[in-house]
Amino acid sequence: MVTIKDIAKIAGVSHTTVSRALNNNPLIKLDTRLRIQKIAKELNYVPNISAKSLVNQKKYMIGLFLSSIDQGTSSSFLADTITGIHSALDPNYSLSVEGIDELTTLEHINFQRYDGILIMSQSESDNQFIQHLKGQKVPFAVLNRHISDEELLNIVADDLNGVTYGIEYAIKSGHSSIAYIGGKENFESANIRRDAVIDCLNKHQLPVRQEFFYSGDYSLESGFQKMKELLQVKELPTFVFCANDDMAIGAMRAIDDAGLKVPEDLSIIGFDNTPLAAYLNPPLTTIDKPLKEISKMGTELLLQQIEGNISKTKRFEISTSLVIRESVRQLH
Repeated sequence: MVTIKDIAKIAGVSHTTVSRALNNNPLIKLDTRLRIQKIAKELNYVPNISAKSLVNQKKYMIGLFLSSIDQGTSSSFLADTITGIHSALDPNYSLSVEGIDELTTLEHINFQRYDGILIMSQSESDNQFIQHLKGQKVPFAVLNRHISDEELLNIVADDLNGVTYGIEYAIKSGHSSIAYIGGKENFESANIRRDAVIDCLNKHQLPVRQEFFYSGDYSLESGFQKMKELLQVKELPTFVFCANDDMAIGAMRAIDDAGLKVPEDLSIIGFDNTPLAAYLNPPLTTIDKPLKEISKMGTELLLQQIEGNISKTKRFEISTSLVIRESVRQLH
C-alpha cells in the first residue's frame, strides 16, 4: 500500500509537504502541488481517511435522520433521498441512516461522531429531536418540511402549489366530483396537500364531500384499502387525487379489481413522480416533487456549513410541477 512517505521520497520533499499538497493547501506552490498530485495518481495512492481525520479534526461521517424508516417512508422516497445526497457528497464521507422514531433516548446519542446531520423531516413529532440538536455543536439542515425557526437551514418543496396544479388540471378537464386519499395525518405533507385540495375546491365553488376524503399512510396497501372503501360510496366521484404515487398505484389496483377502468370510470393523479409512474397502465399523471434536488441542495449547503461557510439565506423552496400522462379523462 502506497503511503505519503513513499510519495515524499520520490518527490524529494517532506511528508508534511505531500500531505498539504494533496489537500490543496495554498501554502504549497502550485507547480509543487501539481507535481506531487501527479506522482500520487501514478502510484494509485488512496488516502487513509482515519489518518486524514486526525489531521483536520473531521470524522467524515454525515448522519441522515428520517422521521420514520418503516412508517410513511416509501422505498422510492428513501432511494431518491439517498441518491440526491450521494450526488453531492464528497466521496471521502460515509452516510449513516437512522429513524428518529426508533431513538429511545436523545441524551445517549453521540452526535459528535458526525461532521453534519441532514434531517429528512415529515412530522411535527421531529421537533423535539430538532430542538435537542440545536444544543449540540454539529451543523445540520432540515429537509422536506417547513419549520418556523428562521435560524435553521431549511430546504423544502412547494407542495401546496403542486397539489393546486393537479386539482386545477382536473377541473379544467371537466371534473367537479373530486375525492382525496391522503397520507398520515401527523405528517405535515399530508395536511398541506389535504388543505390545498379543499382550498382549490372552495375557490371553484365545488363541493367538499367528507365521504370522499380518506387518510392513508402513504403505502401501496393503504391506497388499495382506501380506494376499496371509496368504491362503496353510493355516488362515485369522477376524479381522485392521491397524496403520493404509491397510494395511487394501490388505488389503481383496487379500481381494476372492481372491474372498473382508469381513466374511463375514474381519473387519478398521484404525487412524487416516482420512476414507476410512467410505466403503469395507463401511465400515471402526477406531481413531480424534486426530492433528489432537495437532498442534493441540502447536502451541498451542509458541506459548506461544515467548512465554516454559513449561508445568509436559510429557507429554500424548490418548485414542483405537473407531469401529464394518461390517467385523467377529458370530460369536455
